[in-house]
Amino acid sequence: MSLLITDECINCDVCEPECPNEAIYQGDEIYEINPDKCTECVGHYDEPQCIDVCPVDCIITDPDNEENEGQLMDKYRKLTGQA
Repeated sequence: MSLLITDECINCDVCEPECPNEAIYQGDEIYEINPDKCTECVGHYDEPQCIDVCPVDCIITDPDNEENEGQLMDKYRKLTGQA
């Protein structure tokens, strides 16, 4: 699954630079995550870095973008040119 930033986001700017896929961006009101780029850090780290640094715990799995670890790894390979 890709991740989702909820409306509890306080725009603290901590998560965006931590994303190795540059999937996090400033939306109209809060930060958002592009599901086409989010691999939950699979291929880069053992844990999603944005979740680790978020001070308000507003990043959750996106129920509308369910993917298993194999699909996330395939996405990682495609994004990094290893496909």
